[in-house]
Amino acid sequence: MHLATLLPTPGAKPVPAVAAPDGSWIGLAGVAGRAVERLEDALPWVVAQARQIGDRAAAWDGARLRAGEAVFLPPVVRPPSFRDFYAFEAHVKTARARRGLGMVPEWYEIPVFYFSNHNALIGHDATAFAPAGSRELDYELELGIVIGEGGRNIRADRAWEHVAGFTIVNDLSARDLQRAEMAVGLGPSKGKDFATAVGPWLATRDAFADRITGERIALEMSARVNGRELSRGNAASLHHSIPQLVAHASRDAELFPGDLLGTGTVGTGCILELGPENTGGWLRPGDVVELEVERIGILRTRIGERPA
Repeated sequence: MHLATLLPTPGAKPVPAVAAPDGSWIGLAGVAGRAVERLEDALPWVVAQARQIGDRAAAWDGARLRAGEAVFLPPVVRPPSFRDFYAFEAHVKTARARRGLGMVPEWYEIPVFYFSNHNALIGHDATAFAPAGSRELDYELELGIVIGEGGRNIRADRAWEHVAGFTIVNDLSARDLQRAEMAVGLGPSKGKDFATAVGPWLATRDAFADRITGERIALEMSARVNGRELSRGNAASLHHSIPQLVAHASRDAELFPGDLLGTGTVGTGCILELGPENTGGWLRPGDVVELEVERIGILRTRIGERPA
């Protein structure tokens, strides 16, 4: 089942919606028969009733929206928090090597993350631009995990039960700003603070049952810039598994429905790792970035000029 938050017209109230089999979208409140103002508030019972809601959407004969008739906001517009992890070894090792750094033993022991700006999320087909002072704008190909059932000190062997589903995250990065910040030993901060693209929708966990084995999930991931494929990897190559990420995030802290976790960048999943000399340079106005994850879809981000 696919869930989204749509903006029918500029200035309208966002509408949580569920996908119908024909690709149209139906207001979740109508299908569920109860008021739904924000998708994150509905996630615990929507996930529990996924089959029934899917059946009702298939039989729906009321009003619906087509994809071209609405703007896709991030599926969870303002999650309670956004923790972005650093969990793919291939990415970490290559990116550090390009800076003349080796791996640190602690990385293998701790699934580290930073808190990103959960109020700076943009949706599918939105336009992003480099922040002030940056000339090195980069994309990052990540799998996003949305929490459905909150909890504290969640055990890894129960963590899947707390996952509502998955989305795609483009963790846009200003590498020149980030480089200066990280030299201080704290961050990233303004190198990530300006925009993160999330979407196009949330695919619920039940759609991935045949791709989850133990703590692993196998999903092909790829990235294209202006139609040229630059990145390809698989979520199965995570060193720190998704249940481990959920367990660590909830250690001595409460997770809430709608919380967003990013896996970090998959191997080959950014220009920094590949080298701008091998990709045609950093992102520029006019570029179109498409991130694709199997069973989810394509998240498109357009790069524009920074407003005066």
